[in-house]
Amino acid sequence: MNELHRLWQLFQPYRTWMLFGTLAAILTLLANVTLIAAAGWFLTAMAAAGVAGVSMNYFTPAALIRGSAMIRTAGRYSERLVNHEATFRLIASLRVWFYQHLEPLAPARLQQYHSGDLLSRIRADIDALDSFYVRVLVPVAVANVSILLFTIFLLFYHPLLALSGLTFLALAGVGLPIWSQARGLAPGRRIAEDEGALRAAVIDGIQGMAELTLYGAAERQAQRIDSLSRRLIADQTRLASDHGLTQAAVGLCASLSLWVLLWIAIPLVDDGRLMPPQLAMLALFTLASFEAVAPLPQAFQMLGRTLAAAHRLFDIVDTEPAVAEPDTPSPRPERFDIEFTDLSFAYPNAPRPALSGIRLQVPQGTRAAVIGATGSGKSTLFNLLLRFWAPDSGRIRIGGHDILDFHGDDLRRHIAVVSQHTHLFDATIRENLLLADPEASQDAIEAACRVAQIHDFIAELPESYDTWVGETGVRLSGGQGRRIAVARALLKDAPILLLDEPTEGLDAATERDLMQALDKLMAGRTVLLITHRPAGLDWVDQVLVLDQGRELARGDVSVIPTAMQAALLPRHTEVEPT
Repeated sequence: MNELHRLWQLFQPYRTWMLFGTLAAILTLLANVTLIAAAGWFLTAMAAAGVAGVSMNYFTPAALIRGSAMIRTAGRYSERLVNHEATFRLIASLRVWFYQHLEPLAPARLQQYHSGDLLSRIRADIDALDSFYVRVLVPVAVANVSILLFTIFLLFYHPLLALSGLTFLALAGVGLPIWSQARGLAPGRRIAEDEGALRAAVIDGIQGMAELTLYGAAERQAQRIDSLSRRLIADQTRLASDHGLTQAAVGLCASLSLWVLLWIAIPLVDDGRLMPPQLAMLALFTLASFEAVAPLPQAFQMLGRTLAAAHRLFDIVDTEPAVAEPDTPSPRPERFDIEFTDLSFAYPNAPRPALSGIRLQVPQGTRAAVIGATGSGKSTLFNLLLRFWAPDSGRIRIGGHDILDFHGDDLRRHIAVVSQHTHLFDATIRENLLLADPEASQDAIEAACRVAQIHDFIAELPESYDTWVGETGVRLSGGQGRRIAVARALLKDAPILLLDEPTEGLDAATERDLMQALDKLMAGRTVLLITHRPAGLDWVDQVLVLDQGRELARGDVSVIPTAMQAALLPRHTEVEPT
């Protein structure tokens, strides 16, 4: 139950909202029970007075009934209003909290997780935590307070009435929830896991449809999705069936409680210790009181799902980042040269080091290229420079300062990246550009796009910079998306520029136009280019050739053997139109 304690700590900023929501729920329940019990007494008393031919004061009970109805209506509205507000605030806070813990783990610690699984955690699992407040905390608090008050009320009439009422309320409010929790624990955990696996499988099936079809694996993927769906539905069906049984059992407890109350109370009426209107009031009061415990079986049935969701979230939150943040403030470099000294690094459980003994100096304002075949360690060099991983040995310095002395955000503030995998969010072109500088003016945006040679294209669009690019920029070609990335890097105006295969997958004309835009972007910046193609090598000052993580050659372009240049050319086979 450590997860529940940690959840309660996360709820701390919203406990005032939760308290008012709980009080409103208690008030609503008490008003409803009072309304039903008072109505039973009033109708019976009026009937008895009519039979006896005597008059009675009906103003007071009528006022009580009307007042209870008004309080019930206002209380139910207030309960919904306050609990919804608390829920929405809580969900927003939990998602921000989770993302704040998730971001430092990328990409090193998140490689073992599928994007669909992470999506399931940040959406479905956090939604499940919301139900912990609405469906567990509030019903439990309401039931405890109400049962205490109901028992005290019955005690005024007779101890046996209080004992019988408490017994059946405890059976419905304690026994059934315990049984329901035991039955729902395993299915709830499986539902949490299967929802994540199902999202991952569906995303794989959609994003990899071409490959699955090509290799004849589409049917197998469909069967896997169908299997996960069936298992998920089976667990949901079991929980729904158990919920129906527990609700029937609550109704049975209410009926048995009524029969026992009548068995005890009717002799009291015969003895004159209870009046007939009071018997009707107590009978209806007994039935209405079970509204306090009716939500508890389902609340505890969902506890397994909630605990599983909390465990999945805390499992990521408790993960230590691959690179620890320093305790001291980040240095402020006065220059932005890059130096790699005896750099070595191996990924966990990898058969060989990704980099071994790499040395490279890139003076401020110069350009260096790192080339080599796929798997030679080029991207690893970038990951280490961006502080996503920490080197096993050796150092990386920027402006003479070890990058491990920088906080991650402070370091990456000095670096702009243009990658072959340009990520554009499902938003407008302007919003994607403003990620680099939220305060950038329209003139600055247009100036950056002109340098990137994309402004004319954007201006011809019906909605210009307010054009929606679609998920991952699907409405743009690869070359257009890449030039928007160049404009974004210009807006960031960072002194260090990293180019990660920026022309990969482009046709010759698009590649030429993009390299011209990149040439303007590189002006005055310290540039590191990684590629396995010769494009752009004429514009760099030095080249480092890697082979399986080791330095093969280093110097100006002339040091690259002709055979190496020839070996690099055939690697580019995919052509993407503009």
